[in-house]
Amino acid sequence: MSALKVIYQGFTGRGLEAPKFAKVTSTDDFEERLYEAAAWTSTTIAGTEYKPAISTGFRRLFNYISGSNVEQAKVAMTVPVLTKVEPGDGPFCETNFTVSFFVPFAHQTNPPEPSETNVFNNTLPEMTAYVRSFGGFASEKDWTDNAEALAKSLDNAGKNYHKEFYYTAGYNSPFQPIGRHNEVWFIKSD
Repeated sequence: MSALKVIYQGFTGRGLEAPKFAKVTSTDDFEERLYEAAAWTSTTIAGTEYKPAISTGFRRLFNYISGSNVEQAKVAMTVPVLTKVEPGDGPFCETNFTVSFFVPFAHQTNPPEPSETNVFNNTLPEMTAYVRSFGGFASEKDWTDNAEALAKSLDNAGKNYHKEFYYTAGYNSPFQPIGRHNEVWFIKSD
């Protein structure tokens, strides 16, 4: 693979591995997807602001894929950068942000063991996600506005979902100025 192609993929997210899913249905407001169970590498940050928490999480995980793991293995970048947002109980409470990188298919059964205690490997089970997509450079307000809009659409459609958390999914490098793709997810509940 040429160096230019690797740089292009890193900047655009195109051609990078991503978790497998099947589209169940689609409406004007959201898409329903069934995701396969998959291994992810994650880190959790408690904080009151999205951007600094995500920055810290991304940096920890980037160090992991750059060789800061027990095997000192380089691990390919994947998409999306997935963040589970678990809001605190009050307006000034800390939120837990769990930032995750999808483990490439070559490492799904045996991902390199993290060398840092604040980074961990975990498996997300098979799950149905309700997904709302939007473009642009996403601010904290964009994430929360789209999560609120998705929740309203799901409530109007009579869907059951976990209301105590949601996910943000970013697919592009911060250096990509146009053609950006972002998603918010709520997970179906019984």
